[in-house]
Amino acid sequence: MKNKKLISMLAIAAMSVSLIAGCGNNTGNDNPSGSDFEGSPIVVVDDTGDATTPTPDAQEPAGVEVPEGCYLSELTGLPISNDLKDQRPIAVMVDCEKESLPNFEIAECDIVYELMNSTANDRVTRLMCVRKDWGDIQQMGNIRSTRPTNISLAGEYNAILVHDGGPVYINEFIAKPYCDHLSAGFSRVDLGRADFYEEFIGAGELESRIKAAGFSSTYNTYAPMRDTHFLFRDYGTDMTLTEMGYSNATNATNVSIPTFKHTQSSLKYNESTGTYDFYLYGMLQKDGEDDEVVSFENVLLQCADYYVYDEHGYLIYLYYNQTDTQGYYITNGQAIKVTWSKAVNNEKLDYEITKFYDENGDEIQINPGKTYIALVPQDGWNSISFN
Repeated sequence: MKNKKLISMLAIAAMSVSLIAGCGNNTGNDNPSGSDFEGSPIVVVDDTGDATTPTPDAQEPAGVEVPEGCYLSELTGLPISNDLKDQRPIAVMVDCEKESLPNFEIAECDIVYELMNSTANDRVTRLMCVRKDWGDIQQMGNIRSTRPTNISLAGEYNAILVHDGGPVYINEFIAKPYCDHLSAGFSRVDLGRADFYEEFIGAGELESRIKAAGFSSTYNTYAPMRDTHFLFRDYGTDMTLTEMGYSNATNATNVSIPTFKHTQSSLKYNESTGTYDFYLYGMLQKDGEDDEVVSFENVLLQCADYYVYDEHGYLIYLYYNQTDTQGYYITNGQAIKVTWSKAVNNEKLDYEITKFYDENGDEIQINPGKTYIALVPQDGWNSISFN
């Protein structure tokens, strides 16, 4: 937490310097019309012969200088230490059962996925938390088992998957060459709950486990190209969707996903922070480590069909070979319809990056910050509401 606060302070300082410089150091051409009078307006003569002064187009806000010693994270578009630039993220399977809450250190994660874990138990869900800066973990979890779709999603980030086993259906996916994973054997912490909910990544465990497994802690040959998973707006240029030019943006202050019946998952826009707070079972989710609210700048909802393996409800999302599938992008209290695609007929199919596009077919720009992504079952897609 101390490192993040320091970076935040540096970012604010850099922003202040940038704003001051922008007021007094205009080195551009002040006279683009070629007029003899500096700063005179550009005059256009229309078809009637009348002179008019056109209204200037809205200008994009200027970005903010990145603090010294930092780069813009490929996961959030926010400043993070240069020391972490080559480090692979981790993707940790985390419990959503009411008995297991609160979870620990998920507020520290950059991207949180929520997927239906089984069609049984009212479509109980599970989280997969992607985290770039994992070196200072003290207690993260609760760790649970994985599913086939999570293995593919972790591969999109070249992340090391942390889980506690899974059904037999994961076997063919866990054996893929791009999948480095650590299963079970992490710390058990007595929180006065059933043993079933007590497994956490402890301090220093990841480093030793990664080394013992012979995995690279830095990006390897299966890593996606840098800065390609999301198309972030420039750092310091956070905008509403209307400001981005989407005149069809609709209000989205309370995002509800009723098809996730068991957890009653929802996100509520917090105007004071400009982020979406995460709720399970109608309860605001706060980090068990320090009571930090679990919140996100961006929300992405993906419509996805699924296949059920057996009577236990184990499933796999039909997440591959998808083109122009329905979705939503939500930020700053507004939503737009989008489509998403995952590579077709490509040898990297399993771990190829998912891309998001607006209704014009252009890749969407998202605001810098943390992101929540839900794969919403197709048969419950129309139940989503933005009240």
